[in-house]
Amino acid sequence: MKLGIIGAMDVEIELLKEDLELKSEVKQANIKFYEGNLNDKEVVLVRSGVGKVNAALCAQILIDRFGVDKVIFTGVAGAVDEKLDVGDIVISIDTIQHDLDATPLDYELGEVPEMDKIIFKADEELVELAKEAGEKVKESGEDIKVIKGRVLSGDQFIASVEKVNWLREKFKGYCAEMEGAAVGQACFLNDTPFVVIRSMSDKADGSADVDYPTFMKVAADRSYQIVEEMLNNI
Repeated sequence: MKLGIIGAMDVEIELLKEDLELKSEVKQANIKFYEGNLNDKEVVLVRSGVGKVNAALCAQILIDRFGVDKVIFTGVAGAVDEKLDVGDIVISIDTIQHDLDATPLDYELGEVPEMDKIIFKADEELVELAKEAGEKVKESGEDIKVIKGRVLSGDQFIASVEKVNWLREKFKGYCAEMEGAAVGQACFLNDTPFVVIRSMSDKADGSADVDYPTFMKVAADRSYQIVEEMLNNI
C-alpha cells in the first residue's frame, strides 16, 4: 500500500520530510514529490501550495502518477467550533467548500453544480486511525482536544467573528482552511480514501492575524505527531 501525504506549506511537512527515508524526488507541475519510506510505510510526501486549485492538482498527480491508495492531508486551520482552542485537533468526518456559490442557478450553497454533491465524506477507517493516533498523542502529555468534525474549505483566510459565526451556523463546521474539501472532491472522483487532519493555529476571528504566525509552528508539529502515530497502525 502506498500513501500520499499532503501539506499546503513547508512548515506542515518539514518534520515528516526529515523523517522520510528518501528514495526519489520528482517534479511535476512545479511541485516536488518525495517518494520514500516513513515508519516502514511506502509514502509520497508533497507540499501542494496554498489554496483549493493547488491541493486538487496535487491530489490528482498523487493518484495518477504515483498510484497512491490513500491520501492524508495534514496541517493547520482556524477554529470555528467554540469548543476548540489553539493546538486542538480536528479529524475530518467530511468536507465542504464554503465559498462555492451557485445559488442563483438554484443550487445549494456549497453544492458543486451538476454533481449533486455538497459534502465529501472522509474514509471511516482513516478517520478512526487518526482519532486513535490523536488520543495516543494526548496520552504522551499533550494538553489538547481531539475531535471528529466537519472541515470547511475556501480560498479565503478567515479572520472575523461574523464570518466564523456564519460558517458555524450555516455549515456546522468545526474548522476552516483552504485545501481539504478540494482534496476531498478529487479523491471522491477517483474513488480514493482520504482524511484531513487539522491542528488549530488560531481562532479564525479578529485575533487570527496575530495568533496564526505565533502558533502555526506548534500546531503543525502536533499534526505531524498524529500522522507519525497513525502510520504505525495503517
